[in-house]
Amino acid sequence: MQNPISPGCPALPSPSRPARSARRRWPALAASLLLVAAASATVSPPSASAATTPVAVTVNARAGLATVPDTALGVNQAIWDQNLGTDETSEKLRAAGVKMLRYPGGSYADIYHWKTHTAPGGYVAPNTDFDTFMAGARRVGAQPMIIANYGTGTPAEAADWVRYANVTKGYGAKYWAVGNENYGNGHYGSAWESDDHPDKSASQYARLVVDYADAMKAVDPTIKVGAVLTMPGNWPDGITAGSDPGPWNSTVLSLAGPKIDFVDVHWYPGGSAAESLERTGHIDDAAHLLRQQIARYAGPNSGRIGISFTELNVDTGRTTQPAALFLADAYSDLLENGVFTVQWWNVHNGIGTVSQVAGHTDYGDFGILSSGGCTADGSVCEPPLNTPFAPYHGLSMMNLFARSGDQLVRAGTDQPLVTAHAARRGNGDLAVLLVNKDPDNEHPVTIDYAGFTPSGAAPTVHTHTNGATAIATGQSGSATSRVLPPYSLTTLVLRPADAVTGQPGTPGQPTAAAVTDRGATISWPAATPGRSPIAKYEVYRQNGAVSEQLGETSATSLTVGNLVPGSRYTVNVLTRDTAGRVSWSSPPLTFTTGSPPTSSCGVRLTDTSNWGNGYVGAVDIVNNGAAPIDGWTLTWTWPTTWQQVNSGWSANWEQVGRTVRVTSTADNRQIAGGGGSTSAGFVGSYGGPNVLPTAFTLNGVVCTVL
Repeated sequence: MQNPISPGCPALPSPSRPARSARRRWPALAASLLLVAAASATVSPPSASAATTPVAVTVNARAGLATVPDTALGVNQAIWDQNLGTDETSEKLRAAGVKMLRYPGGSYADIYHWKTHTAPGGYVAPNTDFDTFMAGARRVGAQPMIIANYGTGTPAEAADWVRYANVTKGYGAKYWAVGNENYGNGHYGSAWESDDHPDKSASQYARLVVDYADAMKAVDPTIKVGAVLTMPGNWPDGITAGSDPGPWNSTVLSLAGPKIDFVDVHWYPGGSAAESLERTGHIDDAAHLLRQQIARYAGPNSGRIGISFTELNVDTGRTTQPAALFLADAYSDLLENGVFTVQWWNVHNGIGTVSQVAGHTDYGDFGILSSGGCTADGSVCEPPLNTPFAPYHGLSMMNLFARSGDQLVRAGTDQPLVTAHAARRGNGDLAVLLVNKDPDNEHPVTIDYAGFTPSGAAPTVHTHTNGATAIATGQSGSATSRVLPPYSLTTLVLRPADAVTGQPGTPGQPTAAAVTDRGATISWPAATPGRSPIAKYEVYRQNGAVSEQLGETSATSLTVGNLVPGSRYTVNVLTRDTAGRVSWSSPPLTFTTGSPPTSSCGVRLTDTSNWGNGYVGAVDIVNNGAAPIDGWTLTWTWPTTWQQVNSGWSANWEQVGRTVRVTSTADNRQIAGGGGSTSAGFVGSYGGPNVLPTAFTLNGVVCTVL
């Protein structure tokens, strides 16, 4: 992101790069055949009367997710912000719980030369040099995330920066990313990121990431070096350009994977307030695809590679309540998926297009704190410098909800406009974050707990409502029911009914082996006994916010069966001792079952041409049986609600909900036995991460995926 405050004037100039929507390609799809439309994924606000029906919230402390890292809550700082290092700015960030700060600022990183503190073609404010930034970061209590200049810099320049930071000054700066949004260098058609290299391909970026990593780690081998990837389901994900062997992510990972320690991703969901709030539902699948890509392409020991999301913001309501709701919901989802830092764009940015959103003035400012400036004509001015905007309060709510070392656990609701997250604390407390995305209606909720029994005392309640200038805190109500105001964030902090002591230790990180279409062997490091001997381990599958027991054993591995082919499973292991005490949940393990090793049919689905929100798909069907097939029906189910077959050929195509049904025509109903085959094609579209199916059924038989 590059959208700086101009020198000598608090008003915001036009960005020097195209709007995010301008980078995407939205080609017309082929004319659709007769299809049964999929159910719309768009959420419509309920009527006021519907809002009186209580929302069922489930919090499952047995379904463990990721542990909150000490770098979780982050935000960007930029060299065009003259208030970057002031005491007042540092105090505001410290109060909001910020633990990681990114420097020198989005796209400016690819024109910034740290030695001379210059950014040719851009504005550098006074008092924004690296030492000033580090002094401010130390006052905040935050670790730095530093972007090395890829666009106009060199590996030697980056290595010198590491030397100055960690050898000369002893700052101990651990995290260094190579460049910022470098896929925006024109390689895919849109260009906002500076890149002086004649070869702007993903392959060249990856090769130079290796050079940067080698040079920087030669100075300080303890640092972590990151490479830029793109968010699955967002431009230019899926697109192959030039002579690259594949899309940006797979190319970068294949070449640079062995040399990097983390990947760096940005996400601007775009759209209206309602659309951006709905799109947090994409995060689980995006994170799943990202980890799949890392595992598939980054080489041996790819599990060491972390994920950072260092830019997030919205298009609508940047300084009003929609941004606060999106921030809290997205940060929670990303941290649940094991991201080690999430960083808002940004601290100060400057006034933009002014509008009214949800009954309040929105200044179109990407910052969490006011820059105190006015529009060019002086007709509208922001509040005084450093006045918190709504997303600042969203970040502060995250600080009250999820602390370093907390274990995030699964929570869910039966109402799309209300989302829930939960965190288990080391002292036995449980924090529950409730997000009401309905701008017009309050929602009563009833909360059910599994694996945790709240005390009868009134919980501590933190609330931020639409237009509020602070978070309200008090003790009120019960742990099991609450009324959520419209457009609000609410965190409940609950004490357990009984202090449990002497419970057994938590099992270590589970792993899966011998994964087939119907089963898997799950293993885990043994737990440490508590007051009583360990009696057994219990293995649970997460099914939404509900845990389903897959089995139990006194050993440290369990083979589970009766699984569904081509399905994603997330499991946890708990320890139970001879006195009945139960441990905390293990970290989660996610794996996907395959297809049968042998079958009378085989199917291959290939993405043959992708343009970022759609693609041409090819389906090949093979008859492995001895007898010929006379007439066939192929079915599969899309993993998400935002995937669609728009048109097709060489077969009859229809989609109902997420299920696709493909039937033979007179020309291809016969498939010879002993390896005979036929093919069909379609135009598919997707409005989020494009998770391809891995299970296909032909005439009622589950096929081998080719």
